[in-house]
Amino acid sequence: MATTPMDKELDVKGLNCPLPILRAKKALADMASGELLRVVATDPGSVKDFAAFCKQTGNALLSSDDNGKEFSFVISKR
Repeated sequence: MATTPMDKELDVKGLNCPLPILRAKKALADMASGELLRVVATDPGSVKDFAAFCKQTGNALLSSDDNGKEFSFVISKR
């Protein structure tokens, strides 16, 4: 299975709301339109937080994965 390379990776494991969103917002500010950001978090609330964040900001949430311990999100900058 081919994987798409990420333009930026963000590790926010161990951080709770609102820090994962704030760090992602800062990372996206430095990125160009269409670039991909992968975020890895451990806060269960991040699933709803990132869905709401992307809806509000117009960035596309391309994937959201949960392996039981970590949550992984791929966001495309608008």
